[in-house]
Amino acid sequence: MAHRIITQIVLTGGRVFGKAFAEAYKQAQASSQYAKSAAQNGSTATYSSSGLTLDEACKILNVKPPMGGKTDMPVVMDRFKKLFDQNEPKKGGSFYLQSKILRARERIEAEVRDAERKAAFEKEIREGWKPKMYRD
Repeated sequence: MAHRIITQIVLTGGRVFGKAFAEAYKQAQASSQYAKSAAQNGSTATYSSSGLTLDEACKILNVKPPMGGKTDMPVVMDRFKKLFDQNEPKKGGSFYLQSKILRARERIEAEVRDAERKAAFEKEIREGWKPKMYRD
């Protein structure tokens, strides 16, 4: 009698774990295909864990998208501060909207920072690498 109960427990547990493993595999496969298609389309939607695209971030803050990696950051910061303060939960605002506004600012800053880094790298390639010499 005990061997019958143990066998049922083992088989039921095996089925449960098998189904869970199969479902996890399906989700992982779908996630990798999504990431691959996003990379092929040039989308950086997975950028900065927020999932915001640059266009969405610019629409949230109501600013122009960076052109050539350059944007007017004081305008972005002013819009951010204004919208962030307007959506203060203590004043009846929304924490969700505040977080979206914060993520939009971070996304724009990251885009500008990446463009500046790329421009500096290209400038160094054009001009050649000049090591800094330190003398004692």
